[in-house]
Amino acid sequence: MLAHANDSTGYVSTNGIEYLKSKDIQMYSEDLFISKKNIKVDYQFKNLSTQDVTETILFPLPKVESFTDSDFADTAKLIKSFKVWIDGKPIQTEIHVRSFMPPLKKDGEIDWHAKWIDVTDELRGCGFSTKDLQSPWTHKSQRTVSTEKFLACKNTKIQNLLKGTTKYDEVTWSSQLIYSWKQTFKANSTTHVKHQYSPLVGGSVAFSDDYEGKDYCMDANFKAGIKKAKLGQAPYAALGYILKTGANWAKPIENFKLTIERDVNELVSFCWAGKVKKISPTQFQMVEKNFVPKHDLNIIFVKPRTI
Repeated sequence: MLAHANDSTGYVSTNGIEYLKSKDIQMYSEDLFISKKNIKVDYQFKNLSTQDVTETILFPLPKVESFTDSDFADTAKLIKSFKVWIDGKPIQTEIHVRSFMPPLKKDGEIDWHAKWIDVTDELRGCGFSTKDLQSPWTHKSQRTVSTEKFLACKNTKIQNLLKGTTKYDEVTWSSQLIYSWKQTFKANSTTHVKHQYSPLVGGSVAFSDDYEGKDYCMDANFKAGIKKAKLGQAPYAALGYILKTGANWAKPIENFKLTIERDVNELVSFCWAGKVKKISPTQFQMVEKNFVPKHDLNIIFVKPRTI
């Protein structure tokens, strides 16, 4: 699952992303639009204090693995498309990169259920450039960092994570990009922040509600639609959005609106505790007051085969 996140205050340290809770700034409103082609977010932030407040705003992108498998997300397109406006004016953002490797179990196999380990500083110490560290995001159809380069790194931490790896194997690792910028919120004022970008859309060639159902809250109507349209084993697309970081502000989000758009002749499913309203043949909308996001959002799109 490839996930995007709401803005949060914090900083990027040698331990990765450190989120902070702002006591002075409220995310007063959030208007979020999600489709497979575009994500647009409009925020209104209120400074509740009598002084100007400057915060570092973080917008983390997902961790992208070095292997492609069946996923077909266009990572390079997202990087090129990401834009931020403050009060209607475009700004330049900083971009940070962190790299991770999975721990090994006692038998030497990868522990896929354990938290991956941040190895950014260790790889940099072994001569990995920023371009190298970004390669899971920017590669097309083949590795851009060779196994030999990993094996040549004599750092103990890296070597322990590579036990049993030979030059004929592909190293499993991932890379995360984090956008950041300094933002001054004027005292007793509202600041308008807008993002727009092409999301990472993953997926596969064969949908199965038995395998995917728990992540997307597929109800009886959705499953009946799948059966009626004969979409079993059809290709599907999926994306995620991390809503929970929107709870890192001073108060609940007073006005929250989420719109999800599907393609024509496409079925969509996602988990939502509140009311979902269909506002057009292809759009669904959720409106909440004093919203505290406690869960993230996973969305699946299933459509008929074209051949």
